[in-house]
Amino acid sequence: MAEVIANNQPDGQASQPQLVLQKIYVKDVSFEAPNAPQIFHEIDETEQPQVQLNLGQKATDIGNSLYEVVLSLTLTCTVGERTAYLAEVEQAGLFGIAGFSEADHAGIIGSYCPNLLFPYARQVISSLVLEGGFPPFLLQPINFDALFAEQQRRMMGGDEPPATLNS
Repeated sequence: MAEVIANNQPDGQASQPQLVLQKIYVKDVSFEAPNAPQIFHEIDETEQPQVQLNLGQKATDIGNSLYEVVLSLTLTCTVGERTAYLAEVEQAGLFGIAGFSEADHAGIIGSYCPNLLFPYARQVISSLVLEGGFPPFLLQPINFDALFAEQQRRMMGGDEPPATLNS
């Protein structure tokens, strides 16, 4: 594993900002189809499935300018009042981040890192749903820049950021 080292340059020059992606990995994954096999008949015959996406993120400073960023996706599909499936993934990355201003550092953690992790999480969710016997489901792209900006705006106003997206 590579280390992030700040450039200590002579003559009092400031170190250059550094951002290093060290590892992307699945931290946790889960798939449940609590009403199978009966739900397969209901999906085919009766009602249109409703899908809800819950999105979360957390970052942990693990020292030496290393941060673990975890993007959590929970996809819940219901038919009427019954759950067809529940797919959850925590996609994580280990990032070396050094030499950035506080605002830039927050933007990297809150927007850049989730943007890198999302395609991996989307693939895991898609595979889980398909292998669970359900029709393929591809999550649409998410604008993490806009979500981060909205979160920052809400934090300035004292409100809580939204945690649910509906499809």
